[in-house]
Amino acid sequence: MARSHRIAWTYVGKEFLLAFLVAFLFFFFLFFLNQILVMAEEIFSKKVAFWDVVRLILYSLPIVCAFSFPFGSLVGALMAVGRLSSDNELLAFGSLGVPPRQLVAPLLAIGVLFSLASFGMNDYLMPLGNMRFAELYRRILFSNPALELEPYSVKHYEKSWIVTGAVDGRQIKDILIIDAPSEGNRRIITASQARLDASADRQGSVSLTLDKVFSQLSYPKEGDRFDYTVSDSMVYTILLKNITNATIGGLTPSTMSSADVWKQIVVRRKDQDAAQSQKDEKVGSLSQALVGGLRAAERKLTADAGQAGVQRSSLASLLRDLNTEKNRSVADAALQSYEVELHRKFSMPVACLIFAFFAFPVGLRARRSGRTVGFGVGLFVAIIYWGLLIAGQTFGVRMSLAPALSMWFPDVLVLAAGSILFATGARR
Repeated sequence: MARSHRIAWTYVGKEFLLAFLVAFLFFFFLFFLNQILVMAEEIFSKKVAFWDVVRLILYSLPIVCAFSFPFGSLVGALMAVGRLSSDNELLAFGSLGVPPRQLVAPLLAIGVLFSLASFGMNDYLMPLGNMRFAELYRRILFSNPALELEPYSVKHYEKSWIVTGAVDGRQIKDILIIDAPSEGNRRIITASQARLDASADRQGSVSLTLDKVFSQLSYPKEGDRFDYTVSDSMVYTILLKNITNATIGGLTPSTMSSADVWKQIVVRRKDQDAAQSQKDEKVGSLSQALVGGLRAAERKLTADAGQAGVQRSSLASLLRDLNTEKNRSVADAALQSYEVELHRKFSMPVACLIFAFFAFPVGLRARRSGRTVGFGVGLFVAIIYWGLLIAGQTFGVRMSLAPALSMWFPDVLVLAAGSILFATGARR
């Protein structure tokens, strides 16, 4: 009996690996093609050196592989089990005394290996690829700053917005720049033309040489006050890190390892707790001041009714300050993003194992064209899972939904469905 189980493991495992290879390549080329299309307009059309383009593509492969593993595991397992079921091989194993748990065991074992491989892609190779991509992109910008020039477009770099007119080589016609230099002030710069060059004296930046410049600096905190200047030329400097951060996202949670993301979470939680403590202290002091003001007002009103207006104004000011402080949010929006990404780094790799389990009871129901049915069902489930994952990430980051719920709900849903199907299949 032990030997038959070993044979069953080997047979089912080989079938799964073969089907996984086909499914993985399908999703790999699907995500790879999407990546190529995303990069085509931004990079390929800007006369970037051929080998630099090849390296940029290579650095993009880890993210393609990271997403291909879970869906390849799902479709591969469904194709394998569907083929075995439609050819009555699973029924033959059962007649030989091989229980269903021994047939699903090789799927789960291989699913664990796929989960580990996917986690390695997510946690090490993908951040490494993103860092190499950013470094190469910065070097390309030094040699080809026109990479960022597009006619009649709006570019956002950190606190600056640049609106361009017609572009001819490195020359820009009719340019508008809006930025916020400091303390909430706003500056608007217009020029009849500009030229983009790599800064010769400041490594790490590019410079816009502007001609026929009008500049207006406004001070919103000081009412209608503003200053303006007119000049024949002006040099406007853009830090290269701001360009690359805006173009490729900079160092974000998705480009960091899980350990680095956790370190950021710990630091940000401490900062948020400290900010919350300061807020609570200030609310407490304002509340005490308001209570003390009310008691003082009662005594003064009894002694001198003429002080009513002064006391009312003082108390109203204290009440406004108290309400403002109570309503002031100290939540770190970035902390939510880090927590969501930390859960995603684990939920997607674990999905490889869950999908392998889910595929067994679903594949058992295939009676004809097992591989084709498995492939179709796998694509359908993959689309639903992907939609739930994107929705969870959106709700988790933008609507502060619990990070664990937003990222693990698709896995839990698939696991629950697989468990129900497995239990009903076992009773049959």
